[in-house]
Amino acid sequence: MDLDFTAEEQGHRREVRRFLQDNLPADLANKVKHGKRLVREDFLRWQQILHQRGWGATMWPSAFGGTGWNAVEQHIFEEECANAGAPMQLPFGLKMVAPVIMAFGSPAQQAHFLPRIVAGEDWWCQGYSEPGAGSDLASLTTSAIREGEHYRVNGQKTWNTYGQHADWIFCLVRTASEGRKQEGISFLLIDMKTPGITVRPIIMIDGEHEINEVWFEDVLVPVENRVGEENKGWTYAKFLLGHERTGIAGVGRSKAALKQLKAIARSEQAFGRPLIMDQRFRDRVAQVELELMALEITHLRVLTADHEKRGPGPEASILKIKGSEIQQSLAELMMQALGHYALPWQREALDPDWHGEAIGADYAAPLSGHYFNYRKTTIYGGSNEIQKNIIAQMILGL
Repeated sequence: MDLDFTAEEQGHRREVRRFLQDNLPADLANKVKHGKRLVREDFLRWQQILHQRGWGATMWPSAFGGTGWNAVEQHIFEEECANAGAPMQLPFGLKMVAPVIMAFGSPAQQAHFLPRIVAGEDWWCQGYSEPGAGSDLASLTTSAIREGEHYRVNGQKTWNTYGQHADWIFCLVRTASEGRKQEGISFLLIDMKTPGITVRPIIMIDGEHEINEVWFEDVLVPVENRVGEENKGWTYAKFLLGHERTGIAGVGRSKAALKQLKAIARSEQAFGRPLIMDQRFRDRVAQVELELMALEITHLRVLTADHEKRGPGPEASILKIKGSEIQQSLAELMMQALGHYALPWQREALDPDWHGEAIGADYAAPLSGHYFNYRKTTIYGGSNEIQKNIIAQMILGL
């Protein structure tokens, strides 16, 4: 097996790298590389820059306004963006709801929503988890009762990421209660400006406002905003989760983090010598690097299957498990590398306009918050325990 990139693929890498050098704003790259706080305008600004180049949706087929790139070209693009310090493209619209609309949405839905997503005109968020329905998502109770040409939606969603910024939310709702709990679920697209929607912040341990609970009180949603058939939403939800879990792998971001970790380990001292010279620490770094190399190959295989119209299968669960575990391991190694300098939490240091003096190196300021934030990666998108059950049942046949 030849794992080297071809001459054409290396040319693609050079093209992407030149574009980033010429078009990635320095202030955005500085924020990302130094762990500064990103605001709504930062994400939208970068999406619009990519859209102007025609690269706003590298994972979409050209028929829907994407680049039509193959799996390797897409992988190279994401790796170069992470290495350059580009903001992450928000996945909720591009990588989660868009594939569902492409596969199951009506032509009218495709014509309206997809161009707005790729242009950065609509910010999407997710309405899946509920207080009593997280890993057991099929137990959701948010109801949608049809009244003529509308659904009346009542209920609560939680662990909603960036809903305070969102224009639209894609929601799983219960439209029937008979039969198995996986049945009777529908997939709705809901305008966040609709009367009756309340977004309440959930402040995290680092003091940041990233997640929310969203309440629906007699929210009227046009029937035309239902994706696919009524009561078939569980099928669409599983399709979406396959794409979400593939994205959680985050190979490009983890490779950039590994590069930063090695640089820190070469500069930080342990017992009078660079930390990278410590055999136990070096072995842990090597282990993570080997796991990341294996994850990269598996990620390319899954992306290739998706481009061949098979869609992400249960192997996406492997990506989710290993990707999230590697991200946590890298965060732990960062903390270990900086020792006591990584412990103080300086929330004010995340502000790009802050001119205070950080405790230790500048890159130490966000690390403890980053570490705690990454504890969630093995839970969201379906906990790793659930992913192991999927692998056992659908791959191993147990």
